[in-house]
Amino acid sequence: MASGTQTNPIPDLMYDWLTVLQSKAEGLNAYEKYIADAQKENATQCVEMFRKLHETDSRQVEEIRGHLKMVMEHFKM
Repeated sequence: MASGTQTNPIPDLMYDWLTVLQSKAEGLNAYEKYIADAQKENATQCVEMFRKLHETDSRQVEEIRGHLKMVMEHFKM
């Protein structure tokens, strides 16, 4: 996002957090596919690791959502 001009209704900081949230959400969707792929191959250790990564990112998504809410309140959106 371009800095300097404030013509965009979404401040850079808010855009940054929205982008992080989107990336994490896409990662969660990907892990779900990877878990299914690993299950098809009976790769138990891979399933466990993908689930662990999914759980970690899920917790981070919740934290990010709370932080994004705080940022939105800061900018009164």
